[in-house]
Formats: sequence, structure tokens, C-alpha cells
Amino acid sequence: MKQGCLDFRAVDRTSKNWIDSDRFIPARFVRPVLRLTRIEAASGIVLVAAAVIAMLWANLPVFGDSYYNFWHHHHLEVSLGPIHFAEDLKDLVNDGLMAIFFLVVGLEIKRELVLGELRDPRKAALPVVAALGGMVLPALIYLAFNGGDPAAIRGWGVPMATDIAFSLGVLALLGSRVPVGARLFLLAVAIADDIGAIAVIAIFYTDDLSLGYLGLGVAVLVLIVIATRVNIRSHILYAPLALIAWFCFLESGVHSTIAGVILGFLTPSRPLYDNHEFDRAAREVVDIFPTHSDEPGFQEKVEYEARQLADVARESISPLSRLMHLLHNWSAFVIVPIFALANAGVSLAGIDLVESVTSRVALGVALGLVAGKAIGVTGFAWLVVKLGWGRLPSGIGWQHMIGTATLAGIGFTVALFIGDLAFTDNAVIDLAKIGIFTGSIVAGVLGYLILRSTPERNQPSVPTGGARH
Repeated sequence: MKQGCLDFRAVDRTSKNWIDSDRFIPARFVRPVLRLTRIEAASGIVLVAAAVIAMLWANLPVFGDSYYNFWHHHHLEVSLGPIHFAEDLKDLVNDGLMAIFFLVVGLEIKRELVLGELRDPRKAALPVVAALGGMVLPALIYLAFNGGDPAAIRGWGVPMATDIAFSLGVLALLGSRVPVGARLFLLAVAIADDIGAIAVIAIFYTDDLSLGYLGLGVAVLVLIVIATRVNIRSHILYAPLALIAWFCFLESGVHSTIAGVILGFLTPSRPLYDNHEFDRAAREVVDIFPTHSDEPGFQEKVEYEARQLADVARESISPLSRLMHLLHNWSAFVIVPIFALANAGVSLAGIDLVESVTSRVALGVALGLVAGKAIGVTGFAWLVVKLGWGRLPSGIGWQHMIGTATLAGIGFTVALFIGDLAFTDNAVIDLAKIGIFTGSIVAGVLGYLILRSTPERNQPSVPTGGARH
């Protein structure tokens, strides 16, 4: 730091920062919650809690009907000239909040394609082809059970999905017994799986297409692309355009969550300033930072230069990274649990549970998740290695691969989402949910036991950090 300039390292921020202070609320509530969000298994735990609450709520002895009534009989209506928007709370969650979830998914997919494991075609071959096997075989197993039932056949996409929050949460419980490569492989498989699920939603679960709204939505997305190319950086422009694009996709018949995914893909992955430009621009600001409080207009100069420095720092982080940092915890700890609360409730009143679990829909989903994922992911991965297109990550044996592939059968968030799109009969939806719950529990326990019984290797432990959804 140059002589005469402010030494920011000498500023005691802890005593002035409310979150870091010793006051009762931040010390007893805020900081523990923030620490919780950094635990890899935490989002899965919150998701389980939300699903359990939904099931208990839907099966209350006296007030069980209140679950259905709350989500379906409360509406939000907005009218603006010729535009009229009206949805019940469940549809608002599935069409609105889940668009933000899929925006985060789109951001993560782009990050992996541009900066992560999937940017190298040779490294990407193994998880991408394995994910393909983990989508095709579950769908075929489901169709083997339900191919002749017109009411159930549309659910073939349900067992294709992997819930990465649960899967990585189980891996986190195993700690150093699982090589880092297994986590990276599962993450890459889940990303490729998400791409497949998004394509399935866009192509096969789109009804009553309105070309006018779709064309307007695409035009808005083109406008966003142009704005990013000319380096317009203000959220004041992008937030309204994103909202318009979402509404146009909602009204077009293409599911509105696809707009979220596309917006994630369109978010720039490179910062405005690279490392050298940031260093140069920051030094230029610091060099002229006012230090003498008796100068005329001292406070105004300080605020101006501080804003300049903040702008330089902000634009040295890519919009993709900033948006992920902003939305990740909201998605994992608020949006997805609310989705589970709105969708996981199944009333068991008057239902023969054994008959429901052994129904063709539930069996097709459950076996698709457990057997389809384990055999599909492992089998296609073996094929890639055998053909010489790729190789297993360092430190991973085939037992690791089988256990990890089995964990990929934990399907929850996107599986429930596709199930709600696929079926119109509430009774069939409930059977699909029972299949999702059964298959996910079996896949999670079985995958844990397989990996738990795998001999440890001399590998670094799986790093901890916030999980996705």
C-alpha cells in the first residue's frame, strides 16, 4: 500500500459489521444459519424436512384437506391492460419460483461447459455418455411396466432425473471413504442429466403452443443477447426483460422454466475486467484516494472514489458467478423446499399402501430410479472405458462407480416436477410420487452401503461446500 493512502487492512470491520458482531440475533441465529448453508448435506436435509412436513400436513386427522385447499384454492391475480395473470399457489411455485431454480441450473450447466469438467470433450465423454445411459434405461423400464396404459405412458420422463442435493449429501456423509473423483463424476453426470431433463420438458411436455407469445419471448431473449454483447451491465435492464421473457414462455405453452434455463445460458461467464485490468484500475483509484479530511469536499471525493473501486471490483467478477452467488442459497434453502412442501404431500386416506407401492406406475418409477440408474450409468460408463473414449477418474474403482451410479437414482425435485407435468389425474400423480419416494430411499440406502463397504484408498477427502438443489 502506498504511503499516504488509506490502509483498508487496518480497518476493524468486525466491530462494525452487524453479522460478525456479538449481538444476540447475529450470534445466536444469523451466523449459525449461514454456517449451515456451507455444509454440503444441509440442503438435502432441509429438503427432506420439507417433504416430511408436506406428508404430515396432507395426512392430518382433521385438517388434512387444508393441504390441498391451501395450495389450490388461494390465487394470485394481476391485470395490466390486456395482460391478465392468474395462478393458484401451487402453480405459482411450479411456474414462478421453479423458473429461478432452473435459472440456477442453467448457470451451473454453463459454468461446467465453459469452465468446468465438461469443457474438455475427452473428460466429458465419460459422465455425458453415462448420464445418457442413466436416462434411457430408466425410461425403458418405466415403459416396460406402463407402455400399454394411455393414462400412465406419459410418465416415462419421471425416473430420468437425479437430485444432486440428496446424492451429494449422501457422499458427504461418507467423507474420506469416497474419492474426490467420485463427487466430480456424480456432479458431471447430474449436470448432463439436467440437460436431458430440460430437453424432455421442452420437447415432450409442451402443450397448446402459441407461436405469437413464443416469438415475442425469443425476441426478448435476442435483445438480451445484444445487450450483453455491447457490455450493458445494469440489472435495471435485464431484470424486467427476464420477467417479460418468463411471462411470454408461460403463455406460449413452452414451460416457463425453460426461460430460466435459457437466461442462465445467456449470462456472460467472463468478467468485464481480467486480472491485469482489475489490478491496474484498482491501483489507479487507490492512488488518487483522498486522505486529508480537511480538504474541500473530502467526503464527496471519498464516496466517489469508493464507488469507482466498488464498480471495478464488481466487474472483475463474471455476471455468471455473481448471479450464482446471489441465487444459490435462495434456490437450495428456500425455493426447492417450498416446491417440496407444495408437491410432496400425498394423502394416504383410503389408499391401500401395498397396492399403491406395487402399482405399475410406482414400480416403473421406483425400479427405473434404482435399477435403471445403477445399470444405465455403470453400463454406459463401462462401454466408454472399453471403447477407449474415456477413463475412470483417478482413485475410482468399479465398486465406486456402481455405488455412485446407484446414488444417481435419488430422484426428487425434477422427478416430482416432471410428474406434475406428465399427468393430469391426481391419483396417478400420487402413485408417481410414491414411486419417487420409494425408489429414492432405496437408491440412497443402497448406494451408501455399497460405497461404505468399498475399501478406502489413499485419496484426499471429498471437499465440503454448498450443494446445488
